[in-house]
Formats: sequence, C-alpha cells, structure tokens
Amino acid sequence: MPYSSPERGIAPPSDGGTPLVEVAWVWALFVVATVAVFVTYSRISARDLYNVSGTGLEGGASRALVFLGYPTSFAAIAVVAVIWERFRGVLEAGAAAVAVTLCLTIVIPGVVDQGDLDARPVNALAAIGVGVAFVLTGMVLGRDGLGKTLPWDRADLVRLLVGGILLVAALPWLAAEAGFYIDAVPGLDPVFMSEELHAEGGEHAAHAVHLGDHHGTDGVLLAWSALALSRVFPTLRRRGIRIGLAAYLGLMLVYGLALALEDFWLEQLYKRDVTSIRLPDMIRPEASPEWAAIVGATVVVAVFVFRLGRVEEPGRRV
Repeated sequence: MPYSSPERGIAPPSDGGTPLVEVAWVWALFVVATVAVFVTYSRISARDLYNVSGTGLEGGASRALVFLGYPTSFAAIAVVAVIWERFRGVLEAGAAAVAVTLCLTIVIPGVVDQGDLDARPVNALAAIGVGVAFVLTGMVLGRDGLGKTLPWDRADLVRLLVGGILLVAALPWLAAEAGFYIDAVPGLDPVFMSEELHAEGGEHAAHAVHLGDHHGTDGVLLAWSALALSRVFPTLRRRGIRIGLAAYLGLMLVYGLALALEDFWLEQLYKRDVTSIRLPDMIRPEASPEWAAIVGATVVVAVFVFRLGRVEEPGRRV
C-alpha cells in the first residue's frame, strides 16, 4: 500500500483534524460484536459455551465485560491516537491518557485468563478505559462531525480483498457469536465444520466450533480495524503520532491475522483431519519462535506496507 503520488495526496481537513468515518466504523463494529456477545451468553447455557459459568443476564454481562477488555481495548487505543489532535484542552487530553492507560491493563499477565472467561474486578479497568475512549469519540464527533470521506485508491482494493478473505474465514465464528452453528445454513454444511463432535487426547467430545466468542473472531475484528484506520493515519499532523500509530496498526494487523489463522487452522483443517500439524497458541506475547515471527512481520508491515520510515508529511495516503 505505497503512498499515493503527491498530486493524489489528501490534504488534511481545514480544521486540522483527520476524517473520522473509519473511526465511527470501528466503533460500530465493536458495538455490534459486544451486543452479540451479551445476547448470546445471556440466552445460551454456560455448558454450551467456552470456559464460562454464568447464566442469564448476569452471564451475558460478565462475558461482555471481558470482551470489552479483550480485544476491544486494543482497538480503542488506536482510535484515541487517531482522534488525539481533535482534543481541546488539558482535561480532554488527560482523559484520553487515562483511557489508554486503563486499556493497557489488559496486557498484564492474568487479567484475561482463557481458561476462565468469567468477569473479575480487574477486568473492569480496561472496560472503563474503553468506555472513556468511546465517550471522548462521541464528544469529538458531536463537536466536529465525521469530516470528509477520503477518496478510494488502489490500496483500498487490497484492503477489501484481505477483509473479504477474513469475512469468509470468519463465517463459522460469526454464526457462533450470534448463537448458532454455521452448518445449519443450507449449503454451508460441506464447507465448514461447526456442530460436528470432535475429541482429542482423551477429552470428552465437543463441537468443532463452540458457541460464543472465539479468539479467531477477535483477530478478525482487530485486523479489520487496522485495515480501516490505516486509511486515515497519514492525515495526522503530528509526525510522532503518525509513526507510532503506523507501528501499532501494523502490530494489530499481524496479531489479528495470526489469531484468525491459528483458530481457522485448528477448527477447519486440524479437526477435519486435513493435517496432523497444529499451530501454536499465539494469544499471549511470549519468548517463542511464533512471537518472533509476529514481531518480524510487524516490522515488515510497518516499514514496507504502511511505509513507517517515510511518514514525513501529513496528507498522503497509504
């Protein structure tokens, strides 16, 4: 996604702010996902879900709180960076800094435990950070509006292609998020494993794709968000924010793709016996070859795709 030529460059809005259409799109994505998590975990028994114990509205609220922390807080940090230049005064900037700090608590070991996805008090910190970021975005949108929509170019075709591939791969997870198995849809049963039972290593047989949220879904949401926000970060005026956001979006994209690949490989290839190779879990950062690959791929994306080293002047597209 190289820079557009100077004659095709997009000048920043006259008010000094970056366009916010993509920011609104990212928030809409996570609002819909959070509502789906709340509804699904409220109406389906915990025994049919994954590593939760609550039921009813309490169970739905519990899992939605955890979802606000992971993965929503990662996207909220990127959104705050995008809208930073539109903040007015110390109070708004200070609130934004608090929001980012609270969101970052999600990376503390033990805050999110994949073996126990019931909400705990510590999960509320990142969720509060997401809430503050959401309110700040609403204030900025109410005051300044969405701004002008950036024109499309060839790089957006690549974004659409990657996003479309992720959408197809995510169909079983999106169905599970809504509370049903994708193979209940006529014509999709031969394509995706979903309700079929699978047993491994002496464990009790379980559905190939459990109902509820998947880390594959989380990865797709993060990748979609990174693709959307990568359209607008070159319009930011502050070079430090542009460079930092380019690197962060590169990490979001690579991490999201890694999560989606691992979950799809497990459920649609490994459990189908297409391959006996199982990809390692990449949810938590650790000193491992797979995380070395994620870091290396992030550098490649940031430098050669988002052109981090050439983010010199605002108003150009990548």
